[in-house]
Amino acid sequence: MKLIKRILLTLLIALLSNVSLIYAQCAMCRATVENNVSNGETTIGAGLNAGILYLFAMPYLIAAVIGFLWYRAAKKRKAKFVFQGDKF
Repeated sequence: MKLIKRILLTLLIALLSNVSLIYAQCAMCRATVENNVSNGETTIGAGLNAGILYLFAMPYLIAAVIGFLWYRAAKKRKAKFVFQGDKF
């Protein structure tokens, strides 16, 4: 359990240390969209919004799949230890 906490803490620190890079990407995307809108191209904004929603949904989808697989494995493991109606 300590190993999992250490890994999660390291991952959290790594993600929080890259916040400035995330803001830089947002500014670059915004500049690109503003440039294209000023040139009359509005389709790139819709594509960018779809990409943002895709990136937003993926971590939650991955977490849901992992949670479901974990639940199913725990349920199978629990059923393995039940013998003739008596809990082991």
